[in-house]
Amino acid sequence: MDMTIDIRPLAPALGAEVRGADLSRPLPDDAFVRIKQAHLDHSVLVFRDQHLTPEQHIAFSQRFGDLHIHMLDQYLMTGHPEILVLSNVKEGGRALGIEDAGRYWHSDVTYEEVPPLGSLLYGVEVPPQGGDTLFVSMYAAYEALDAATKRRIASLRARHRYNIDKERRRHGKIQVTDAQTAALKEVSHPVVRTHPESGRKALYVNPGFTIGIEGLAETEGAALLEELFGHNDDARFQYRHVWRQHDLVFWDNRCIMHQATGYDPSHTRHMLRTTVKGDRPF
Repeated sequence: MDMTIDIRPLAPALGAEVRGADLSRPLPDDAFVRIKQAHLDHSVLVFRDQHLTPEQHIAFSQRFGDLHIHMLDQYLMTGHPEILVLSNVKEGGRALGIEDAGRYWHSDVTYEEVPPLGSLLYGVEVPPQGGDTLFVSMYAAYEALDAATKRRIASLRARHRYNIDKERRRHGKIQVTDAQTAALKEVSHPVVRTHPESGRKALYVNPGFTIGIEGLAETEGAALLEELFGHNDDARFQYRHVWRQHDLVFWDNRCIMHQATGYDPSHTRHMLRTTVKGDRPF
């Protein structure tokens, strides 16, 4: 089955559009190899005009590895627990998904001991404006640090946690059960992560889930994190994705931080996300 793939970079630091791929069909091996390499090279891939069933979305995602099941199981798609629903749609007064997920800088699920490789977000319905997603290359952020800071953070480890109270404040009516709360533990990851496939170094701290630095006093650790967070928020390292209906965006969680922007809630934003399991950071 012929499928001619064209990779077009979108921003200097990261991001590329993949043209010529119809993800509703099985990908030939050579096309998949090109897409996988483009993902490693550009960290964020954009596939426009995809018309995917949940089964097709899952099948493409599984080419990259086993899929992660999110702990907020009340927001998983019925019959397809591999898909997390991010949506402001309600049925019978019940939210189908997380309504305003990710409106803060974060890397997905770093509060687990083995965070995901990446996420594939599909725009079923998007607002006419707003609701963009901003991405930061943590490769570029690390490489732009001065030598003294690189030496200072080289062997440090950071503490990550899913903070239920903070998430409730962020998401308003998000519901988390006692059992889900009990299952959450604080975890430790290196401040500087080595990508397991590219071998490149990336900063691996984020305002969403990083809460402190091991071995440093709370005030000193907080000051260092604020310094790194401020450094990361630099347009040189960013790509802004303006969503169109039927976009699929696949980002590398091992070297990317992202956040969603606001939008007029009178418009529908209905997104479906699969997440590929990853490796323990080192």
